[in-house]
Amino acid sequence: MARLLVVEDDPDVRDLISMRLVMVGHRVIAMPDADLALDSVDQFGAPDAYVLDVGLPGMDGFDLLTRLRRGHEDIPAIFVSASARERDILRGHELGAAYLTKPFAAHALLDAVDEAITGRPIPSVTEHAW
Repeated sequence: MARLLVVEDDPDVRDLISMRLVMVGHRVIAMPDADLALDSVDQFGAPDAYVLDVGLPGMDGFDLLTRLRRGHEDIPAIFVSASARERDILRGHELGAAYLTKPFAAHALLDAVDEAITGRPIPSVTEHAW
């Protein structure tokens, strides 16, 4: 499974996201803000994917992803946010990231992570993978 960096300032949401990802076999480093996230990448190396809140204290998730991708442009990302504003969703997509609005179903997060890591879209419920 993958190494994931989760950056979420709400401790309950951070714990829930981390728990769900660990339950399916991913290794997770979870941080409450951008500065600690950047420090963790310096210390432990780049992960296989990022799961980032947009509304972080200090530096927002968009700016954080831009900084994290310096030297690591190919690492996929998933934004999780309470904001469903079209401009935020478009900005996330312009950065090449998936965008989930809170609250989201656990399977939506797991599917987004799987798709980000494999580069293959996950079939929808109505599609058949024969």
